[in-house]
Amino acid sequence: MASLFAVLVRGPSMAPTLRDGDALLVLRGGRPVRPGDVVVATFRSRPDLLVVKRATRAQDGGWWLRGDNEFVTDDSRAYGVADVQGRVLLRYWPKPSRLRSTIMLDS
Repeated sequence: MASLFAVLVRGPSMAPTLRDGDALLVLRGGRPVRPGDVVVATFRSRPDLLVVKRATRAQDGGWWLRGDNEFVTDDSRAYGVADVQGRVLLRYWPKPSRLRSTIMLDS
């Protein structure tokens, strides 16, 4: 069964797509995650840390995640595979908008 929850963005790792202080609506369940989706997840190596990142590829039963800000590397490059908790549907504060999937190429 699908459910909704809200999260607040902290930090610059998803700029310019998302900024510190953005409030997001997240769907747990629903359609499967696809590469390019913005997701909320926990890294297996840091299960206490809830993050907002972009899913780039399925790996080892989880997802490889990257931030949109190329200068911040607190993503799978540092912490490895993550388990997705939900898919971000929209930003509802301060500027409401739907988030679109963007395909990112891993290097």
